[in-house]
Amino acid sequence: MPHFGMPRRIVETPVSSKTQVNWRRGFFRVWLLVSGAWIMSWVLWLMIYGISRGFRDLHEVFAIPVLLFGPPVALMLFGLVAGWAFRGFKPDEEDETKKKQEQAPLRQESKKTMP
Repeated sequence: MPHFGMPRRIVETPVSSKTQVNWRRGFFRVWLLVSGAWIMSWVLWLMIYGISRGFRDLHEVFAIPVLLFGPPVALMLFGLVAGWAFRGFKPDEEDETKKKQEQAPLRQESKKTMP
């Protein structure tokens, strides 16, 4: 009896064809979202504070840019330094290519000696 409908095939993608995650771009976008939320929330709070109580001293006005942009810039610097630190654990590509080049002649020689 013939089978009707969808054929039963298992579709698997090889590991090498899977898309790689771009961590740098993803974390940068998350940083943009978090920084935007931080700045918008503090701007809203400062607007309410300015309307209800007002800014009495000049030092209160100068603290606003530090309050708004200080933490996002500090978070960005922390992310850059953390990325730099984690890149230090990666093996150098030059070392790996040298090892492969050194091992390649040894493999060829061992194949020649085997009957």
